[in-house]
Amino acid sequence: MADSIPLYPVRKNSKRIPLYHSAKLSRYSEDDSSNLDEMPLMMSEEGFENEESDYQALPRTRLNRRPRGPGWFLMGGWRMLCGSCCDCLARTCWRKKELKARSVWLGCPEKCEEKHPRNAIKNQKYNFITFVPGVLYQQFKFFLNLYFLVVALSQFVPSMSIGYLYTYWAPLVFVLSVTMVREAVDEVRRFQRDKEMNGQLYEKLTVRGKVQVKSSDIQVGDMIIVEKNQRIPADMIFLRTSEKNGSCFIRTDQLDGETDWKLKIAVVCTQRLAAVGDLFSIRAFVHAQKPQLDIHSFEGNFTREDSDPQIHESLNIENTLWASTVVASGTVIGLVIYTGKETRSVLNTSSAKNKVGLLDLELNRLTKALFLAQVVLAFVMVALQGFVGQWLRNLCRFIVLFSSIIPISLRVNLDMGKTAYAWMIMKDENIPGTVVRTSTIPEELGRLVYLLTDKTGTLTQNEMIFKRLHLGTVSYGTDTMDEIQSHIIQSYAQVVPQPANGVAGGAAPSRKPTAAAPKVRKSVVSRIHEAVKAIALCHNVTPVYEAGAGDGGETEAAEAEQDFNDHSRTYQASSPDEVALVRWTDSVGLTLVHRDLASLQLRTPSGQVLTFHILQIFPFTSESKRMGIIVREEATGDITFYMKGADVAMATIVQYNDWLDEECGNMAREGLRTLVVAKKSLSEEQYQDFESRYSQAKLSVHDRSLKVAAVVESLERELELLCLTGVEDQLQADVRPTLELLRNAGIKIWMLTGDKLETATCIAKSSHLVSRSQDIHVFKPVSSRGEAHLELNAFRRKHDCVLVISGDSLEVCLRYYEHEFVELACQCPAVVCCRCSPTQKAQIVTLLKQHTSNRTCAIGDGGNDVSMIQAADCGIGIEGKEGKQASLAADFSITQFKHIGRLLVVHGRNSYKRSAALGQFVMHRGMIISAMQAVFSSIFYFASIPLYQGFLTVGYSTLYTMFPVFSLVLDQDVQPEMALLYPELYKDLTKGRSLSFKTFLIWVFISIYQGGVLMYGALVLFESEFLHVVAISFTALILTELLMVALTVRTWHWLMVLAQGLSLLFYVCSLFFLNEYFGIGRISLGAFLDLPFITTWVFVWKVLAITLLSCLPLYIIKYLKRKFSPPSYSKLSS
Repeated sequence: MADSIPLYPVRKNSKRIPLYHSAKLSRYSEDDSSNLDEMPLMMSEEGFENEESDYQALPRTRLNRRPRGPGWFLMGGWRMLCGSCCDCLARTCWRKKELKARSVWLGCPEKCEEKHPRNAIKNQKYNFITFVPGVLYQQFKFFLNLYFLVVALSQFVPSMSIGYLYTYWAPLVFVLSVTMVREAVDEVRRFQRDKEMNGQLYEKLTVRGKVQVKSSDIQVGDMIIVEKNQRIPADMIFLRTSEKNGSCFIRTDQLDGETDWKLKIAVVCTQRLAAVGDLFSIRAFVHAQKPQLDIHSFEGNFTREDSDPQIHESLNIENTLWASTVVASGTVIGLVIYTGKETRSVLNTSSAKNKVGLLDLELNRLTKALFLAQVVLAFVMVALQGFVGQWLRNLCRFIVLFSSIIPISLRVNLDMGKTAYAWMIMKDENIPGTVVRTSTIPEELGRLVYLLTDKTGTLTQNEMIFKRLHLGTVSYGTDTMDEIQSHIIQSYAQVVPQPANGVAGGAAPSRKPTAAAPKVRKSVVSRIHEAVKAIALCHNVTPVYEAGAGDGGETEAAEAEQDFNDHSRTYQASSPDEVALVRWTDSVGLTLVHRDLASLQLRTPSGQVLTFHILQIFPFTSESKRMGIIVREEATGDITFYMKGADVAMATIVQYNDWLDEECGNMAREGLRTLVVAKKSLSEEQYQDFESRYSQAKLSVHDRSLKVAAVVESLERELELLCLTGVEDQLQADVRPTLELLRNAGIKIWMLTGDKLETATCIAKSSHLVSRSQDIHVFKPVSSRGEAHLELNAFRRKHDCVLVISGDSLEVCLRYYEHEFVELACQCPAVVCCRCSPTQKAQIVTLLKQHTSNRTCAIGDGGNDVSMIQAADCGIGIEGKEGKQASLAADFSITQFKHIGRLLVVHGRNSYKRSAALGQFVMHRGMIISAMQAVFSSIFYFASIPLYQGFLTVGYSTLYTMFPVFSLVLDQDVQPEMALLYPELYKDLTKGRSLSFKTFLIWVFISIYQGGVLMYGALVLFESEFLHVVAISFTALILTELLMVALTVRTWHWLMVLAQGLSLLFYVCSLFFLNEYFGIGRISLGAFLDLPFITTWVFVWKVLAITLLSCLPLYIIKYLKRKFSPPSYSKLSS
């Protein structure tokens, strides 16, 4: 990974050290601190053993500071200084409100001490007042449009007036009108979407009962009722639910991108109240922390003052209902604590920005160069006059006279071309359902280097399917599941009489300690029985029965009678893996039919219902990578500890075996997500001893989590290994070939996901984001600068490996080694970032844009991907199961991930190539007429007189040449099938060779050559017919432009031929109807075109000779270049 890259975190003798707390730096002298900064990254780990905390006080990252001199000021420093001044002024005038913690009383919004933002969603860029100024600013901040405005305004000054006003103002007004109409349509659509969301009705609890309230009118302190499948309108504390167990499930796909449901628990004090109305009879409040970005944590307290003693209940993330999530079960009542801009969803969403394509920026730079050339040319003309008379006025007149060098039709043609590309993309039958929402940047699709993609719902369908069960000596796949089913039926047929006798007389279940059974080799039937039973019990899945029209009484009655309807049952869980496992146990005969906080019930193949009491649950965490449950079987009284988890966490816990590591590797190579399942039987005395130690640890004030973990670990010893499961997260259609195509096209793919590290790694392998020949480097969790330093050392030694890093570790690396980390990561063939928050995803995109200057593309399908999509140069949204939020916020919307291949390789290529050719040709069209004007003025004693006046000036860039030139948007150098077959052709596009200063200078020389030949040829060959020089030169000019279009075209289309013919026909007709415009300016005022003259063969052959002289050398050069140095695509075509 490029061992030569130094990893020095800060500069020598950094002056930024005093910014940090002096207390932290007191242990170092200035020399020590500078020496510490210069420690090489290859040092050993011993150097960090005892000095870890010292790194917290050191400067964060090295900044690339450029020397600030006159050159820096002229090359963009002035813009930076102006921006800084404006930002400072804005901060002074509009101070951002400081976010604070708050106390919110139940049902009393009037008691709020501070004013909080309205709960209104607003995605509009402008309002009624700022629309016109805002759009005009966005247009005139580009040099091209500002230049046209200045030139048009100059025509109101009599001494600088050249030609007619409409020749300058009509194109400018047309461009601005089209832009304003397009922006207005977009704004109206955004307004309508916002109005629909803000107008959604909710029920608010008041002292007088329930009242209807709009989403935008909800305030902090309101108690809102949210029904099942209804969107939560604001951030709330969960007070009550209609579910009898005091909990509910919510869908968070629009917040964090995960489609698995999250379990939320109501505040115990309010859930226990007898009736909903009692919420107003108690005096209670919630103390909430200040609004924060983190969607996975919350700290607060619930206090009831009117009880003796006062009730204090701590609140955490399980007691919250964040805005933009959806209630999945029951009806909930919540207390609003954050609204509008202070909600988690809005804080994690960046505001939409106007995106400008790289091609537009390149053309903007070229127009600046043209303007400089225009000023130089005007100055030369005045200098050749000898600076006589009012030379400054003449200089301005020459600048206006040569204004056609920068044609205003450039903006019109490019905008119309973008619209045409958008239409072609949406009409492509191979990518149905594709929508172009931002028609200003289709060329960006052809310049991408980095593709940042979400995982859940983008690469995968988020549908888990159970694929493999391995018992050590025997393995079962999808085609042998019927064997497992028969074994389960057989096993429960054998044990049916025992539990029946145990509960026949209503006797209490046996609680005697279980003696250690002698180790005998179990039969396959008993092993399958134990494995399936463990999978059916060790989880957090809850079965839910869809009742009739809205009353849960039927469900409760059904449960009481143990009459569970399989057709109305659905499973809810916080992990789709667990749902897949429980569905699989259902398919083989052991069905989970009921669960609450205290017990769960299983139905056997014979229809008997087994009840298990839940004694303890140890939930899954990213640190432990496993979850466990202790249950007591009601029929026998047996206590069993079940545990399942990742192989890396379970390998040291289970009894010795010789097959687990090998089989885990085999399943991982197949792209399966593996879970190891184990159990341990406990006696009553063992469990009572554990429970007392566990309860004591949970009441500990200091180091509670460590003490609890230590007690649980004492139980996690010598577990009996039951089985290994393999679950497949189904990929989207054709994900593997699409990723391979993009990789061959030179696009580096970064997968950013909020999912677990193991899951992300598994999908990276199964989707072939990681090729078989590449290694994976998992970046170890780091929390300090010293740890990051050492881990970057280890990473630097790796070559051609895929990096996998968590969001927390990434944040630490970027805090101290931003430049070095990005430089190393960008050399990886692929990067996987797991546990990323929505804000982190956007920060990674911004980081790549800043450090690499390459074009980035972000693709996602959930609300958590919106920030990333908006931050990227090109955002693509997928309409999927997670809704349309990402699709609506994106620049391009597709229906399947596989469509991105054709979108980039075919349409991206065509859009970029066509726009580059169109832009340069339009500039050539302006430069050639300016070259003719320069020759004309130099011959006529450097007089500032226009060569072509009135309609000829407008008609030249519209009626006579517009259709042939614009037909270049139909040109293509490579057939779509060829572009998809050889995606390597895409690599050339990222180098920007189709539009560069080299190609621009070639067109400049072509324009000067042709302009000189046309003007001098007309003057030399028609010396006796001098009065007709305008008609002669203009006719040759039109023919030359039509022939140049034919020279530029690589693939002919019938519309191109039609455009050429129509333009020539229009010009021939205008010779007869507009002959008064063909005089030589004011010198031959009143001169008209002699129609008999242009019908003679002398006129025809001389015009053809001039045209041939201007075009034939270019055709010869093109032929020779094609023959001796053909481009790569032409080699493939041949």
